[in-house]
Amino acid sequence: MSADASPINLTHHFLIAMPGLQDEAFAGSVVYLCEHSARGALGLVINKPSDINLRHLFDKVELPLGRDDLAATPVFQGGPVQTERGFVLHEAVFKDSAPNETVYASTMTIPGGLEMTTSKDVLEAISTGAGPRKVLVSLGYSAWGEGQLESELAENSWLTVGADLSVIFDTPVERRYEKALALLGLQAWMLAPEAGHA
Repeated sequence: MSADASPINLTHHFLIAMPGLQDEAFAGSVVYLCEHSARGALGLVINKPSDINLRHLFDKVELPLGRDDLAATPVFQGGPVQTERGFVLHEAVFKDSAPNETVYASTMTIPGGLEMTTSKDVLEAISTGAGPRKVLVSLGYSAWGEGQLESELAENSWLTVGADLSVIFDTPVERRYEKALALLGLQAWMLAPEAGHA
């Protein structure tokens, strides 16, 4: 990046892995970027479910799950960093939204109407049947150091597009990659790593 180019900010965007991206953690992935600045980037993979669901996770942290609508929802593999730690991506909770709603202890507010919380209090709220309605829970997160994501973008490892919350919360997991591509007017076959087959 030349010194006079203004830095790009991809906060509240999707990173869509190109077919040539072979890294096991990211091949075929869609990453929701929670934060992107000159210091680096942080995001969560939204289309790689782990082998546990929220019912198992709540059992593991010894909380009842007061939301039957979430019981079978998978816990996602959010990325290769801190894979033992939980990250909850959820719709923003406003202090004045409802008298019994709280704003959680360790929360990052993301422009675009989402928050990411790493403290157990959000799980405790969900366990009582309260808490945010729409949630995506992951173990681990994805991170890029200063300039790292920009160089991966320059190598055409990723496509980027503004995030659409319906892809995160309302689209079946197996269709999230194609739905994210559709935001760019693309389909997976258009991204074949080699072209020219008759």
